[in-house]
Order: sequence, then C-alpha cells, then structure tokens
Amino acid sequence: MMCRIRSTALLLGTALTALIAAAPAQAQDEQRRTRISPYIEIGQIVTADLTNDDVLTYTTVAGGVEASVQTPRTQLQVSYRYERHFSYAKRVGDDDLHNGLARGSISVAPNLSVEAGLLATQTRTDIRGAAPIAQVGRRDNISQVFSGYVGPSYAAHVGPVGVAASYRYGYTKAGSPGNTGVATGSPRLDVFDSSQSHTVNVSAGVKPGTVLPVGVNVSAAYDRETANQLDQKFEDKIVRADFVAPVAPTVALTAGVGYENLQVKQRDALLDANGVPVLDNNGRFKTDPASPQRIAYETDGLIYDAGVIWRPSSRTTVQGHVGRRYGGMTYYGTLSYAATRSISVNADVYDAVETFGGQLRNSLAGLPTSFLQQRTAFTQQYGGCTFGAAGAGAGGCLNGAFQSISTSAYRARGIDAVISATRGKLNLGVGAGYSNRRFLAPDQTNAAFSINGVSDQSYYAQAFANVPLTRDSGINGTLIYNYYDSGIPDASGVTSAAATALYYHNFGRIGTSASAGLYSFSQSGLADQVSATGQVGVRYQF
Repeated sequence: MMCRIRSTALLLGTALTALIAAAPAQAQDEQRRTRISPYIEIGQIVTADLTNDDVLTYTTVAGGVEASVQTPRTQLQVSYRYERHFSYAKRVGDDDLHNGLARGSISVAPNLSVEAGLLATQTRTDIRGAAPIAQVGRRDNISQVFSGYVGPSYAAHVGPVGVAASYRYGYTKAGSPGNTGVATGSPRLDVFDSSQSHTVNVSAGVKPGTVLPVGVNVSAAYDRETANQLDQKFEDKIVRADFVAPVAPTVALTAGVGYENLQVKQRDALLDANGVPVLDNNGRFKTDPASPQRIAYETDGLIYDAGVIWRPSSRTTVQGHVGRRYGGMTYYGTLSYAATRSISVNADVYDAVETFGGQLRNSLAGLPTSFLQQRTAFTQQYGGCTFGAAGAGAGGCLNGAFQSISTSAYRARGIDAVISATRGKLNLGVGAGYSNRRFLAPDQTNAAFSINGVSDQSYYAQAFANVPLTRDSGINGTLIYNYYDSGIPDASGVTSAAATALYYHNFGRIGTSASAGLYSFSQSGLADQVSATGQVGVRYQF
C-alpha cells in the first residue's frame, strides 16, 4: 500500500513539474509574470495532548515549490509541499505528508486550451470517527488523498453559432486510514480505494437576438467513472436544450428540457456466516466473486427546470433554478459578486448524484487558477476552503466532498459561500457551508448493515488572515470549525475546531517561523480531545 501511495505521489509530482515547465514555453513570446520558488525547511515540533497529559516531540524536514505563471495565454499556480516527521517516541510512528494544489489553463492554439487540476491532502475517512485537524500527534481516521484531472477544451464561433467541446480524464486515490476511532461493535463502512473517470461535453448555441428573440443552446454530456472497490461503475448520459429570454435590461428568464439516463452499479461485498463483510489487509471490503453487477441507483427519463438570471452590473450575477430531476424536485443556483478587483464573493447551491471521485474532481475544477497560499504549520491544507487571489474570484470549498471518504454513490445537496479580500500583502478569506448526502447502494438482503438510504450531513466554517507587519515579516492565522452527523443509528455527532497562528520573518533567502495551534474534537458520550502544538522552523528559498 505504501508503495502505491508513493507511486501516486510521484506521478502527481511529475505532472506538477510538467505543468510548470510547459507554461513558460507557451508564454515565451508574451509579457511574463512568472515566479518559481523551490525551498527546503527544517523544524522542531512539540505537541501536547492536554486531555491525557502526554507530550510528543518531532523533527520535521520538508521540501516544496511555490510557482505561478500569469500571462494572457497561461494561468497557472502550483503550491506543493512534502513533509517528513521523525518522532522521538517509539509508540508513535514517523509520518509522510503530501500537501499540494495546482490549477492551470494553457492556451495551446486559437480556440483550444488545456486545463488541469491536481490535489494532495489528508482527510477523515469515517464520518463517525476521530476528527483530528492537526497533522501531528495521533492521526486516527486520516487518509492521504491524491486527485487530479486534465483535458482539452475547444470554443469557437461558426457564424452566429457558438460551439464548444471538452474532455476530462480524472483520477483519485486514497490511502487506508488504519484505526478510525469508531466504537467497537459499530457497523463497518467500506473504505474508498481509487477511481478513474472520463467526461465529455459538447454544445452549440446562439445568443438572444442573433437568430431568434431568445437564446438557444443544445448540449450533450457523457460521464463515466469506474472504481476498483466493489467493481463500481457510474455512467451518466444527458441531452438537453436550454432557452434564455431577456425580459428587462438586467433580468432574463431561463428554461431547459432534456433526457437523462444515469446508472450506478456494483458487486456485493463478500460476507461471513454472520452477514458481516470480509475485509482485506487494508480494511476494505472484499468483492464477492459470485455476485452479479447490482443496480445501486438508476434514473431514465425527462428532466426539466426553469429559473431567472439577474445581472445588475458586470460585477454581479445571480441565478436560481427549480425543476425536476432524479425522480423529484431539484433546486440549484449561484451568486458571484466582485465588489472591487480585490474583494470577491461566491455562493453555490447544488443538487446532484455524485461519487466521491466525481464530486472531488468537479469541486477541484471550480477552484481559481490563482489562489492565496495559506501558510499554516499544522492544519490539513487544501482540504477545506481555498481563497482566490486578487482578480481571480472568491474561491471555493472542498468540504462537501471531504466530510468523509465514501465508496458508495450518493445524492449530494448543499450550499457553499466564500469571501476573499486582498490588499497588497494583506489577505483575508472566510468560507462556510452545509452538505447533505443520501447514500445509494444495492440491497444486499443477507448483510447485517447497508448504507443505502442513510443520510449524513455536515456544517463547516473557515477563516484565514495573512497580516504583514513589515516588508519582511507578518502573521498568519486560521480558524476552523466542523460538525459531522453520520445519520447511522446510535452514532453520535462529531465536532472539531482549531485555531492556529504563525509568525514569519525573512532574511533574504532564509526565512524563519514560529507557530502555535490549539485543537479539539468531541463526540457525545466520550471525553473531549484537546491538544496544543508549537513549532519553530528555518526555510531556505532557492
């Protein structure tokens, strides 16, 4: 398993390097704004378990790169860090941590571009289990996750008709979490392994007033994902037509109708004589070789919706839609507001049938290609909200996908809202949201427990600030709050929170930092877990 995780890390690291190398080549004839800054770092960490009166110390060695290319043809930012913790306590092992985010779009020819996103982070596996936010000390219920996508996009006009097409290949890999901290005797949940996806979109349309009084767009989409766990297959085919009718200078009405065929299927887990799933060495369910492919979810038929678009200025757009899909009512919408070039607000109300890999891929694609680096010593970077840099939009949150790692497909509904503000080196960001997932799985009648029909939910909030003190020094601060409710009978809710601060001072290529963090998580019926962490470090910037 460790070899597979390291191979995935190497693959994504190579992809990051290729993106960095390719971008300047595309931009060589343009005015460049290019920055590539690799670094190495060494530090000393002390973490205190305030609940159990236990103190651990670590030495940490890290290496990483911060890179950005912003030109008329290339928008690319990469932030990646590999960190190794060397523990002084025999009862706690050493840790390897990968944290990184890359988002980029490169114009390779007229009307043709290539877009990509890569992510490395750690997240909770079982929604009922432990919820440590710190990346040091006891790390029950935490898995390393790698995810990425890449593909070309084409957009052009043929007379008054705008045509567009895109393809994306996606891949997601998660490590096994070890101990989850779930109470003994609780139902076992499956552990996601990896998935691959292929997504194709094509469309053709005309704007209002060019050919007809209303705008018309005809589109088709195909999405296929295969997960090796329980041989799961997700396949979605959609054809639809959308109409836009302006009714005022700033208001338009919309309506859409189409056909969708969506199917999710998988094989049964191998069960023992008591109806309990048999596990492999990594804690994942073994697949029953005699099981047929069973339908976990299927919908086939007409879909439709109607809505309104309000655009009072070039800086503000609000959309709201209501319709019928997945056999019932559906609601979704967006808000985008750029108060100034430096202050942006974004909100998204969503409703879709998803898989873990699919939701993560789509959320990653929604992040900006220029984002604020949240330099924190201990929290799980890029697993929550990411805030856009000046002029790049507000950003987005991955919490909906990361409230836990799910093998089963689910219907995801929720809302995310993000505010980002920058002024010189002063950066502020606030994100919050709510997520609900209703799981979809085949009925395995001889199993002791099924996730089918169970609904979990989470609430989350995050705030970040980078405040410069002088030209060479400043303070970073982060506040995090999460609440998780699994929806499984007899499983209590889990609350986690954190507050961290980091002071840095740079002396040319050498940077120094001092960090402190306070963390807690609690479960009903169990003692609250509270810990504190401190670190001093020295970084050399090449």
